Amino acid sequence: MIPVQRLPATKRLVQLCDSRTQNIQKMGASGKAARSEWRLADAAKSEIRTLLEKMAPGVLRCMYCLDSLGTDIDHFEPLSRAPLRTFCWHNHLLACSRCNSNYKREEYPCDQETGECLLIDPSVDDPSDHLELRVTIGEYEGKTRKGEESIRVFGLNREDLAQGRFDAYITSCDVLNAWHRKVRRGDLEGAAYSAAALRREPFGDVLHALEKLGGLPYATAALGDELAESLAAWLRASA
Repeated sequence: MIPVQRLPATKRLVQLCDSRTQNIQKMGASGKAARSEWRLADAAKSEIRTLLEKMAPGVLRCMYCLDSLGTDIDHFEPLSRAPLRTFCWHNHLLACSRCNSNYKREEYPCDQETGECLLIDPSVDDPSDHLELRVTIGEYEGKTRKGEESIRVFGLNREDLAQGRFDAYITSCDVLNAWHRKVRRGDLEGAAYSAAALRREPFGDVLHALEKLGGLPYATAALGDELAESLAAWLRASA
């Protein structure tokens, strides 16, 4: 997972969502009413999807796994739990059908004492505050309880994702070194193509983790001379 910057809702979206929310309220603010309104809200869903796709990492990637295409509008806090948030713009994220239907589903664990949600919302939280990606094996470790619950609920360490992240690590290292070689020989156009392609790749969390490693004092010891130099140049170019 990586941070996602939420765009402001359009005036049209606010109007559409307010109208639907009022209907849910009039019908008793039940989960059934929320599902009924959501099913009929083609215009609102179209506006929501358009904004979410603009926010999505890479090429329309799921905001949870960063692997598959984001196909579903996920209610971060399920509408069965919070019917009046069904049309709340800040309660929508773009997810793939596997993450949405097979893993997260209706789960929304909260701390029993504070009521705080124990899932990472990448549009609010910096996932790196709660998760550490071990890039060389493609698996996450939880740094906090929220991180551990997010790994469990989103299925972040399922085998296909771990393998995909490892493959992305190998690819990212190769492309970063190739990008740096192009920069050093003055092929700035070629370097720009390599950089753009890398940023469009699935598993953007791998590049994000490498960028963080590249900024650490022990980067050379952890990554080797060539990759550490490439990352240092990458970070300078991205600043």
